[in-house]
Amino acid sequence: MDTIPILDLKAQYQSLQPEIDRAVARVLASGQFILGPEVQAFEEEVAAYLGVRQAVAVNSGTDALVISLRSLGVGAGDEVITTPFSFFATAEAISLVGARPVFVDVELDSFNLDPSKVAAAITPRTKVILPVHLFGRPAAMGAIMELAQAHGLAILEDCAQSFGARYCPPCENCQCEAATQEALAHRFTGAIGTMGAFSFFPTKNLGAYGDGGLITTNDEDLAERSRMLRVHGARQRYHHEIIGYNSRLDSLQAAILRVKLPHIDRWNQQRRRVAQTYNQALAGLEAVVTPAVSAGHVFHQYTIRVLNGQRDALVAYLKEAGISSMIYYPIPQDHFPMYKGQSPPNPVSDRLASEVLSLPIWPELSDATIEYIAATIRQFFHPS
Repeated sequence: MDTIPILDLKAQYQSLQPEIDRAVARVLASGQFILGPEVQAFEEEVAAYLGVRQAVAVNSGTDALVISLRSLGVGAGDEVITTPFSFFATAEAISLVGARPVFVDVELDSFNLDPSKVAAAITPRTKVILPVHLFGRPAAMGAIMELAQAHGLAILEDCAQSFGARYCPPCENCQCEAATQEALAHRFTGAIGTMGAFSFFPTKNLGAYGDGGLITTNDEDLAERSRMLRVHGARQRYHHEIIGYNSRLDSLQAAILRVKLPHIDRWNQQRRRVAQTYNQALAGLEAVVTPAVSAGHVFHQYTIRVLNGQRDALVAYLKEAGISSMIYYPIPQDHFPMYKGQSPPNPVSDRLASEVLSLPIWPELSDATIEYIAATIRQFFHPS
């Protein structure tokens, strides 16, 4: 058997090839390659899908975070509460605007920011709470929203891995009021907090064929400031008002994303099917904790926990059997040298870094391949 990759994008392209090829040809014939009508049309379509008033397309998910923080007025001397268990861009963006990331531990079951621990981290310098919807599972936004409102804080959602995910309360361990749950129920991630930041890196559930990102908000002033920041701080060409960035989405990526957007709900449902099939196939293994197929979860990654210190041995065993796997993330952000020793311990995040293992997942992954992967894992724990 050929090596099973962690992700295979070929099937998706083959199913959409005529549409994508036409979209690319349309852009090439137009002669407009940066921003322009394709980007504007994508912004309008994606805003309508997510249910937000404003969508601002940018160069990457990292830029979406940086520009959102700048738009919110975050800078030197400010603090931003976030999770230690995420890709480095989350904390990096905070540092890039001159603020300090304050790491608060995560929930063991969801891998997301633990709202019960956020209040103790709020200080007079706190300006933003930045939850990450890790692996496609929405964070406990009801409780986080209530905390933010009580303390006058903005919320920036990191939706890099959660395009199309919906917040479906009640979430585990969330003690928010029923009225809050009702108000937020079934909203898309990125349409709940003050602003949302998305990535269209090719591996994402909605992925471009290069880098790309998006900022969402219902605040027109924040959207206008974000648009200025993405083009060197100018509303009008050559009239620069603030220091900004070169962070414009190109027309080719927008055209490709426009082709893909109508399919995202089906692809996410297929990912949920893959996750459910894995869970059934791995049921009963005492050393494996499978993720809950909770409502709204879009499974950017299918991530199990491997107990009793056996994770790395399982990785080697799977590799020998031709099965790819990945560890997201082996080092929590608060352990990197620029942050080490600046935060209280985060024991749940540390534990997850030693246990998590992501298995192959993409919408078209066959049941037969899932069964082979699961059988190989079973063989590792119970050799015949």
